[in-house]
Amino acid sequence: MKPTVAKSAIAGVVIGITLLAVNHFVRRDPCFRRGGLVSAKGGMGPIDIKLPKPMFQGTKENIRVANLRKLPVEPRPPFLAPLGTRNVALGKPVFASDESPIIGELEMITDGDKEAADGSYVELGPFLQQVTIDLEAQHQIYAILVWHYHKQPCVYFDVIVQVGDDRDFITNVRTLFNNDIDNSAGLGVGKDMHYVETNQGELIDAKGVRARYVRLYSNGNNASDLNHYIEVEVYGKAVQ
Repeated sequence: MKPTVAKSAIAGVVIGITLLAVNHFVRRDPCFRRGGLVSAKGGMGPIDIKLPKPMFQGTKENIRVANLRKLPVEPRPPFLAPLGTRNVALGKPVFASDESPIIGELEMITDGDKEAADGSYVELGPFLQQVTIDLEAQHQIYAILVWHYHKQPCVYFDVIVQVGDDRDFITNVRTLFNNDIDNSAGLGVGKDMHYVETNQGELIDAKGVRARYVRLYSNGNNASDLNHYIEVEVYGKAVQ
């Protein structure tokens, strides 16, 4: 075999091995498994979520709550949405069933501060309470991310997330998340699981639903009857 032919053959083998290796590692990437690399060409990409710093490691105590999801051991994989998707709840008006919070102000729920430090959370009254965010226009919503309180491990009950077309939630109401296992909130029995609050927040896949208002319910937690919110983010795009 001539030297030039031998070099060409070796180069071909090297290229083949390289392509196989790249294909192997790409397919192990979580973005690829969720269609990220394929979808990126079609205008999709991971939404930019900036997490607050973690405040605890593990649960430190045995939380006995029915239908409780295990704490994640790895970071949440990227969530894909159309390019240009952003937090459209930032700075938007917030209303609540408790108009005079015990601690904090309602506007803190959409002020961008997700840390669990004192002065960064809102404390609402006991039992079933709700907060409603007005996006001020119709939006196509892809994800909703909520932090109740993550300074200590706790579980909030009757967490229900809905979207609607009017502030009173009479028209076109759709439920995106519901972990009320006994219908104590009166909105139907939910199939979602209870979860321990962490700095990752709870991400709810809204699947591109169109709405102007987002409403979130809670009914106390495993430590008290009070309700707390640090931040709610709504990732979407305005409907043209």
